[in-house]
Amino acid sequence: MRGTNQSSVSEFLLLGLSRQPQQQQLLFLLFLSMYLATVLGNLLLILAVSTDSRLHTPMYFFLGNLSFMDICFSSTTTPKMLANHMLGSQTISFSGCLTQIYFLCVFADMDNFLLAVMAYDRFVAVCHPLHYMTKMTHQLCALLVAGSWGVASLNALLHTLLMARLSFCADNTIPHFFCDVTPLLKLSCSDTHLNEMMILIAAGPIMIAPFICILVSYVLIACAVLRVPSTNGRWKAFSTCGSHVAVVFLFYGTIISLYFNPSSSHSAEKDIAAAVMYTVVTPMLNPVIYSLRNKDIKGALGKVIALKFFVTQ
Repeated sequence: MRGTNQSSVSEFLLLGLSRQPQQQQLLFLLFLSMYLATVLGNLLLILAVSTDSRLHTPMYFFLGNLSFMDICFSSTTTPKMLANHMLGSQTISFSGCLTQIYFLCVFADMDNFLLAVMAYDRFVAVCHPLHYMTKMTHQLCALLVAGSWGVASLNALLHTLLMARLSFCADNTIPHFFCDVTPLLKLSCSDTHLNEMMILIAAGPIMIAPFICILVSYVLIACAVLRVPSTNGRWKAFSTCGSHVAVVFLFYGTIISLYFNPSSSHSAEKDIAAAVMYTVVTPMLNPVIYSLRNKDIKGALGKVIALKFFVTQ
């Protein structure tokens, strides 16, 4: 490995979230609970969507894909942190670090694209209901997801290869609970200008364009909802969209603060707090947010849980 990346570092040390033993125990239990809640909540949502024929529509197709991405996204970072705590080890190999960066980029981009596609789907459903079935065809839905996979994979590969070319000469301590781009750029003893420039040139539009699409979609949805004569209907629509928009701003706000500021302006504490929000908290909240006010999802989840209970009896 040293010969290929011209680095004297073959592994890194992940310091985790805290160096205090008492805090480490508490954080381990907290993150284990959050990870299990993320996996269980999103799996239930996937089961509900896949088993209930009433939910075989574009919106729930995208929602099922988002749940799958959230499981993968959270699984990229949290299990390694929990395993390190249980084994009393803080090390991760250089290749393991690059692998973690690659999949982190893939699933972050996929979450980003799916949130935009779901916002567009709701825009068509609310603003052009008569043309919904002709516009949101099964072929288009599959193409949107497949295209998202392609762009996300290529973008992740670009940043991973750029990271692999850097040299890490002496310090191998990462003040983080997973391998992330920003702390690794700080550790590198080679010129990171190209990496930072490509984050702005390549990753910037990939994050900003869907974010703008989401904002425009929800603004148009809000304008359409305001024309609804029923006060209860308007309030229901705004409360539902409000919770969705809150998750969107939480996800995008933390990512923009992490990756689209100069690395010199970052601090370890702020980076860790932001990373926890978008890698752990958001994937856990998504199944709650998108099913809390949805009677169809609640009904399907009730059937899944009832069937599970019946089978175990």
